[in-house]
Amino acid sequence: MITINDYLRYGKPMLLPEVGENGQLKLKNAKVLVIGAGGLGCPILQYLTASGVGTLGLVDFDKVALHNLHRQILYTENSIESSKAITAKTVLDTLNPHIEVHAFEEKLTLENAERILIDFDVIVDGCDNFATRYLVNDTCVKLGKPLVYGSILKFEGQMAVFNNKGSKNLRDLFPQPPNPEDVPNCSVNGVLGTLPGIIGTMMAHETLKLIMDLPTLENELVFFNTLNWSYIKLKF
Repeated sequence: MITINDYLRYGKPMLLPEVGENGQLKLKNAKVLVIGAGGLGCPILQYLTASGVGTLGLVDFDKVALHNLHRQILYTENSIESSKAITAKTVLDTLNPHIEVHAFEEKLTLENAERILIDFDVIVDGCDNFATRYLVNDTCVKLGKPLVYGSILKFEGQMAVFNNKGSKNLRDLFPQPPNPEDVPNCSVNGVLGTLPGIIGTMMAHETLKLIMDLPTLENELVFFNTLNWSYIKLKF
């Protein structure tokens, strides 16, 4: 049920007719898992936490490094060499102590993916490699979980919602992952620090809409170029 504290904390979004008490209750009862607590994962986790998603999980096996700090805004220099998963949980617990945050300090693999994903309603993919993206996608298809997907590079980002109420999944768009040697990455090509904030916030926005049964992307891949603010929506 919605409490007095909920009204005080989430009163502004609840004023929206599309949200209201029923929408906020859906958020409160939702269980969302975020894969990756890096550039995309940080804003996703912050906004889902602040918005009152009742149960939030995060998966990351990495440690904080100095070169992360320009874009991974859950961390400070005091976090360097600490676990991203544990550090993120500590910050999120402070941001909103009224929700449950579960940290999975492990690498997502074929052996543990189903065990980790099965208890969550919505999966949000903020990872940084194709092997994990396809593993997350395939596990969501097997378990019947909707998947909010995003990726970034340089000034560009993309976003989609897969496997939601019978919609298509990543393999319907790209049947096989590319060869690893053909894949550009931020370590070589760079990324402007604000880009993951932009795309991650949009992914969080789409996740909230999905939970509240508001219109979301359906069989559409959206491309954003933040250098010149061009926008393309591809139907598939």
